[in-house]
Amino acid sequence: MKPPASQPYIGIKPPGPKTRALLRSTGDPIDPFPPIWGIPARNQEGPWIEDVDGNIYLDFVSGKCVANLGHRHPTVISAVKEQIDHVVLGATENRFTLAEKLADLVPGRFPKKVFFGSSGSDAVDGALKLARWSTGKPNILCVSGAYHGQTYGALSVSSTWNWMVRGFHPLPGVFHLPPPYCYRCPFKLNYPSCGLQCLRYLTETMFTTFCPPEDIAAVIIEPIFGDMGWVIPPNEYFLELKKLSETYGFLFIADEVQTAFGRTGKWLAMNHLGLVPDIVCLGKPIASGFPLSAMVAREDLTIARGLHFQQSYTLEANAPACAAALATLRVIEEERLLQNCTKLGKHLLEKLNELQKKHSTIGDVRGRGLLATIEIIKDAETREPGIQAAKTICRLALENGLYTMFMGAFETASIRIAPPLNSTPAIIDLGVGILDKALSQAEKILFRNP
Repeated sequence: MKPPASQPYIGIKPPGPKTRALLRSTGDPIDPFPPIWGIPARNQEGPWIEDVDGNIYLDFVSGKCVANLGHRHPTVISAVKEQIDHVVLGATENRFTLAEKLADLVPGRFPKKVFFGSSGSDAVDGALKLARWSTGKPNILCVSGAYHGQTYGALSVSSTWNWMVRGFHPLPGVFHLPPPYCYRCPFKLNYPSCGLQCLRYLTETMFTTFCPPEDIAAVIIEPIFGDMGWVIPPNEYFLELKKLSETYGFLFIADEVQTAFGRTGKWLAMNHLGLVPDIVCLGKPIASGFPLSAMVAREDLTIARGLHFQQSYTLEANAPACAAALATLRVIEEERLLQNCTKLGKHLLEKLNELQKKHSTIGDVRGRGLLATIEIIKDAETREPGIQAAKTICRLALENGLYTMFMGAFETASIRIAPPLNSTPAIIDLGVGILDKALSQAEKILFRNP
């Protein structure tokens, strides 16, 4: 893929023979393709991925919101190459510099403590452990349909799909709130006349029956519910939930693993709300593809009963990943990517709203910054989810050179759209154009064979 691509190229229908052979060698399924972990790649550059068969795709999900700067940003790669010439395993000064910068980025004018890990899941596990350890309380609130990871603690507060918990016997002491999913309100109400019934259920039903508020250690919440379908609740929902946490004395944990580092046009998605969480979980794009995560907490929470909270991992904050993370932060600042994300995000939503007018299979358009989605339906009146349609759309998009995927709790289907923060209007238009073509092709198939 040299020089860098400017257009997709499909020389052979994906998955090609080399890709199929690789998948067969490890027993991975060929259908659906690509698997959840992505496309077997030969090269990556900016927003482009070349697979092992020579096909070139526009990556419209940024490696599932990991490659916020695009793939292999030269500043990041240069920093990592410089680092591995000196130190690979263990801590360098970069670890401490990064901890200071993360503490500054996370809102709150109070001392903070940073704990490093290798994935968003272990950051979530650390947050849950710290909440129970510091408060001495047993119970955790989370939201039905949310996704927080697949380590044991993280999956225990996740409920996007039942296979995540089936047979694993999740941790006790976890209570699920109704989802603030306005397009599919579980109470069949409309905002704002609903009066936030999804939160009133907490105070009027859960607190008075099976979930005493004095036993709650924390609530963990995503500022935009990711695998639920990139669901964006009203701002009032978070403000009221934060008030409840202060009134009843439980901690507020923000899972920003997918939404931080500029994805929504702010350093953290919580910045749009003006909220100050007690604990923040970070991961995915923090080091542009190198394994790193962080849990940032109020320092006073890490000292209790004369003891200090402990959490560490053998490969935490490894030298190459810390170098990559610092370079990532520098690029976001120097290239003014927060501003670019905000500007392009408006353009992207305009284009997606235009698509909705053309395609009856699009039930809802949601987005903030360069985190957007179109929810696929079978019927506009009933809002019946269009899972098979979404599968077809993603397959056809891939065959036309666009890499995206769909997600959704409650057996819904929303297509992920998350191009790199340093994209251009031309990249947005190219990706939406291919998506438009895939929607048209899919609708012909689906309406011919309902």
